[in-house]
Amino acid sequence: MERTSGAGVQAYYAESAEQLGRVYESISFESVHEALLDLLPDAPARALDVGAGTGRDAAALAERGFSVDAVEPVAELRRVAARLHADAAVTWREAELPDLHGVQGPYDVVLLSAVWMHLPPEERPAAMRRLAELLAPGGTLLITLRRGEPPADRRMFDIPPEEVAGHGAEAGLTLLRIVDEGADRLGREAVRWNSVALRRKQG
Repeated sequence: MERTSGAGVQAYYAESAEQLGRVYESISFESVHEALLDLLPDAPARALDVGAGTGRDAAALAERGFSVDAVEPVAELRRVAARLHADAAVTWREAELPDLHGVQGPYDVVLLSAVWMHLPPEERPAAMRRLAELLAPGGTLLITLRRGEPPADRRMFDIPPEEVAGHGAEAGLTLLRIVDEGADRLGREAVRWNSVALRRKQG
């Protein structure tokens, strides 16, 4: 199921950047990704945060000792992130899926938090191949999915985690975990979350 066109996605986030900064930063990285924390590699390691938004996750990864690249296509969000996390050891970049032009791996962990569900079906296989290409051997890909009826104000799809796992398998990635996160941490009754963890094989 889909709502609105692709043109409205970045416009929504650009117009809402300041408000989203307050909302996203009100919940900790550890709270949002509790079910995946044990899959993070030991520092030092290279991390890529795709669709980094206001920078909460990228800054948290940097605090854990990772070398972090954060890519975000919306300039307004990048400005908010750079301001809120001015002291974080993060490189902020402009790039977007499915191509992620200018992003160079390999990365030990790649994180997509509330990003994948914006991709239309025709872009998902190429996007997964690109993410797999950016992973180091043994590297881990972590994806969170917003589930439920998509909102009317931006393009979004209700994507089951099994589909993500299938695209991962086609790109040579092994499924590690599917997590039913349950209730939304912002208290939205119609929203729930899934997480998918995939890994590139060693060697």
